[in-house]
Amino acid sequence: MLGDIKYTNASEELVSLLSHENDRVKFYAAQALGRLAYEPAIDSLIEMLAANNDKDLYLRHAAILALSRIGKVEPLVALVGHEDKSLRIAAVLVLRRLQSPEISIFLSDKDPYIVTEAARAINDDWSIEQALPALAATLKNEKFKSEPLLRRAINAALRVGSEEALQDLIDFAKRETVSNVLRGEALSALSTWNKPSVLDRVDGRYRGEIVRDSSQLRNKLERDIPVFLEQKNPEILIGVAKAISAVGIDSYNDRLFNIFRTHNNPKVRASILTALGNLDYGRMEVAITSGMKDSNEEVRTAAVNLLPKMNISKDKLPSIVGSIFQNGSTSEQQSMLNVLGDLPKENTYAILSSLIVKASNNKLGQDIILDLMESVKATEDSVLIKKMDQLKKAGYTADSFQETLYGGNRWNGRDIFNSNPTAQCVRCHSVNGSGGEVDPALDNIANLLTREQILEALIEPSARLAPGYGTVNLILTDGQRITGVPLEEDNKELLLRTSAAEPMRVPKGRIKKRENSLSAMPAMGRMITETGTEGFNGVLRQFKRIKADYDYIKISNQWI
Repeated sequence: MLGDIKYTNASEELVSLLSHENDRVKFYAAQALGRLAYEPAIDSLIEMLAANNDKDLYLRHAAILALSRIGKVEPLVALVGHEDKSLRIAAVLVLRRLQSPEISIFLSDKDPYIVTEAARAINDDWSIEQALPALAATLKNEKFKSEPLLRRAINAALRVGSEEALQDLIDFAKRETVSNVLRGEALSALSTWNKPSVLDRVDGRYRGEIVRDSSQLRNKLERDIPVFLEQKNPEILIGVAKAISAVGIDSYNDRLFNIFRTHNNPKVRASILTALGNLDYGRMEVAITSGMKDSNEEVRTAAVNLLPKMNISKDKLPSIVGSIFQNGSTSEQQSMLNVLGDLPKENTYAILSSLIVKASNNKLGQDIILDLMESVKATEDSVLIKKMDQLKKAGYTADSFQETLYGGNRWNGRDIFNSNPTAQCVRCHSVNGSGGEVDPALDNIANLLTREQILEALIEPSARLAPGYGTVNLILTDGQRITGVPLEEDNKELLLRTSAAEPMRVPKGRIKKRENSLSAMPAMGRMITETGTEGFNGVLRQFKRIKADYDYIKISNQWI
């Protein structure tokens, strides 16, 4: 209380309590001194930290918070090299709270744990930008092996963007004493050098757009490409393929093609095939044809996605497409349909018409119906689009979106659930404790509701109320009127919380009329337009994710 009311006359006595025999007394004394920002208490707070020796994390936190509120950097920097590890850790934590660039001095600490904590402080959260060059420079120090530290150093070099940082990153990727995973990460970072992601590579925080002159990376990287192409490790080859593709260096295309034909790792083959497509390889038709015959689905899918780069004649296309729809996986068929929507419609009209007929006769997998609809829509051919009408039902009921119960991608569904600004699912719902508390948590929803019921809840949210949410008005067969909150419901009865002391059980056979209150959940079919605003590729593309959301929540049940 003395700290809260800023009663400075108590400061000296509060300092004396930092060495009290009772830990709770010390805890609150430190908190009060921090609120008073009493500078003469700094030495006593450091002594309290030393006496605690990291045994009680609450006491350490209280002292660190107090020192942060006092805000003096010099006494903390003076702890560099101190023999007491707990004091050096505390200094790093306080400097992190103060966002002080002086924290970079702890990057030379003898203890890798403290260096890593300093790296976290510099890179993560809001970052300490003035210290990023020092963090990037740790790539030169061969004694560091900590993956959390080195990932942040790689990211720091990418964010700094200087020629020195670029050279340090290339040299680090070439160092054979470093794990191949980290070398691959360095090469992946290089592949984004010209235009890094707006999201941090380590903690995902928004960092803003950066665009750099491509010549900087090209000039530095080109001479070292042969060194990387000699490697056998998949992470290295995937990373260098991405980097070469991003920079546009096409002088190694034949060598990349040889690796594509001979390497036994399918991820390497898929990455190199994609890179060759981006580099407009002269023998692209041979590469794509080889990729489509590959034994691995990922490589075949990569080849399918590159088909627009081939000038496939109208006569050859059906044989290529037919094999995919006859023997290919769902992923390959989805990719093929996406490609067909981009090809000249005079080449694809007959193929898409045939697929519509198959779908109408239930001879096409339900997983790809939505992709077929979108592919037809992309052609903008009025005749084809009219043919598709036979597969759809008009309106905004759940029946209009039955095709969305299959297919989709659960990771896209997760992103929509967590991040989409139109749907705003997490504003009201939570999964694994993260999200809003206005509406039901969805941790166990996939075990409670079927796919069809989840679809109905998204399209017609007021058709069925979640237990404990909303109100129900009933008129029974004998004329009695009941209003209450649904607690449980099955095929036989409805349990309501009413004004009575005990919940009321109402047999379904006694209910003559039922009216549910309007759900606070917006009707997704009416809220998201077909124009694809807010990052959607149309309302059907959005509801392709219903299955994805379902699988994401279902999967969540396995690890929550």
